[in-house]
Amino acid sequence: MGQATLMPSSTHSAKAAIGYRVRTGTATAVLLGGPSPSPHVLARLLVPLCDADDPDARQPYHVVTEQDEARGMMLVRQTMKAATDLATRATQQLMKRAEEERRRVRAAGVVVGSDVDPASLRSLHVRAHALEGRLYREAVEAALSACGLACNVLVERDAVVQAAGLIGKDPNELKATLNALGKVVGRPWGAHEKMAAIAAWVALVRQ
Repeated sequence: MGQATLMPSSTHSAKAAIGYRVRTGTATAVLLGGPSPSPHVLARLLVPLCDADDPDARQPYHVVTEQDEARGMMLVRQTMKAATDLATRATQQLMKRAEEERRRVRAAGVVVGSDVDPASLRSLHVRAHALEGRLYREAVEAALSACGLACNVLVERDAVVQAAGLIGKDPNELKATLNALGKVVGRPWGAHEKMAAIAAWVALVRQ
């Protein structure tokens, strides 16, 4: 698991929230501290959710559909457990970081690439990708639940517009604020970090 990048402390508000941008085999997490109208990045973390060097472990549903169903389903169970455990440890690490800032994480958010029902996809290969996306999303959600955190889910294509409405900002203003956060915390601050920050911000507002 990556080492959390720590940011300068802030005492504007005692609340904090965690956001995840979940992808196949990995996730980017951002810890935001309040106040809700103008949050601050307290930490960010790249979270491996499987053995990146083992393509079968990373994409177990491809094994199910293209190789050996029985072995593939065993890998699915193993990957789900590993991903949940790794996400739980990452969440606990970020919650501890919040406690060091005398803040309490009460909620979290997740941004995913798609909400398509895998069963609706006719191509077995495409369906395998969708099932893997669902697996990692559910693993992170299970980890957040295990840590006692309520969780909201956004789909990336709609995340900016939906989050802007929930936060009470114009979408362009939201994008500008995310860019400004990146200038403060420095690199890496790309699309994945921004999406994770959006998820955390929505969770912060909903507390």
